[in-house]
Amino acid sequence: MTAGLRLEVTAAPAPADRRAIGGGLAAHNRAAHGPRLPRRQRWILARDPGGTLLGGARCRLAQGWLYLDWLWVAEARRRQGTGQALLAAAEALAREAGCRGVHLHTWSFQAPGFYRRHGYAEAGRLEDMPPGATRHWFAKRF
Repeated sequence: MTAGLRLEVTAAPAPADRRAIGGGLAAHNRAAHGPRLPRRQRWILARDPGGTLLGGARCRLAQGWLYLDWLWVAEARRRQGTGQALLAAAEALAREAGCRGVHLHTWSFQAPGFYRRHGYAEAGRLEDMPPGATRHWFAKRF
């Protein structure tokens, strides 16, 4: 079945090859689920009254969900409600956009307990990613 198949590993495929792979995958996905839903990126910034950045979140809205890509709080502001405020703002953004919920990933050395306390259910995990830690995937459906 694979006679004559030649596999190539490259860090820099030709632009035409990238377009062919991306286009082929997009066509397959459209056939299965219809046209691609719009994607939008939004940032939520937390600042003190003087304008100093205290934390932030990068969110991507796509396929009817909000993906919470990054959530960071300055060390001095942790455990003071800043993360909770950012998470609540991300959830509000998702609801306003008509999303089904929020999904994200975090590592065991970051904040899995924080997300559990805020109603997120673990959807998956992978041990030793990176070695000695666990990667957790969480979701919260509205």
